[in-house]
Amino acid sequence: MEMAWYQESFGNDYLIVYKHRDMKGAYHEVKKMIDWLGLPQGSQVLDLCCGMGRHSMALAEFGYKVTGVDLSEVLLNEAVKLDSSKEVKWLRGDMREVPLKEQFDAVVNLFTSFGYFDEDEQNEKVLHEIHRLLKPSGRFIIDFLNPVYIKANLVPQSERTEEGLCIRETRTIEDGCVRKRIVISEVGSQDRHYLEQVKLYDRMTFEVMLQKAGLTIDNVYGGYDGQAYEAETSSRLIFVGYKEG
Repeated sequence: MEMAWYQESFGNDYLIVYKHRDMKGAYHEVKKMIDWLGLPQGSQVLDLCCGMGRHSMALAEFGYKVTGVDLSEVLLNEAVKLDSSKEVKWLRGDMREVPLKEQFDAVVNLFTSFGYFDEDEQNEKVLHEIHRLLKPSGRFIIDFLNPVYIKANLVPQSERTEEGLCIRETRTIEDGCVRKRIVISEVGSQDRHYLEQVKLYDRMTFEVMLQKAGLTIDNVYGGYDGQAYEAETSSRLIFVGYKEG
């Protein structure tokens, strides 16, 4: 069976391609998130699609009991390695069917970890899982890209060198998705090819999906500066809200 793009792309090369994402940035973002969540220390937070765990560890530093879930073994292994104080509980799982029965005070889904699937129904499953995993009145944050901004500001091509590797990225919008094709070239090796793809949901469509999943929106932000979402100028589309109690 052919592997889905996200099963291929989140491996060892991903760690090199996204090497520039640092803990400091995650710490500042989490500081803002804490204001939005308004939860006391000791609250249980699930970081759904935690990747290499930058936000999970920052949340733990702020005094939350954190569980990080991701499908990629490579990224989870990296998270375990980085989590020197063993503060976070790490778990492998698919965001559509998370292998957990417990419920959380908050679920966060960050850095455009949504819209990975071709069918709307599969993406909506993720929102229903967030609902299932939240305690009554539990809070959520979904940090998505802003499709309007992406379409206007797409950088079609870029190239850089990282650890002796040439990384070429090509970005397109096709079939209602933003696609990034990555080619990694190394002297003496065959080129390695990866695809990353996110289905573009505008604010209205996303709000309807959240409503269908039983999730209520408090605020919609356009970035971690806390500015209200503006379709033309905001780089992010961040939904903050709760599950009805």
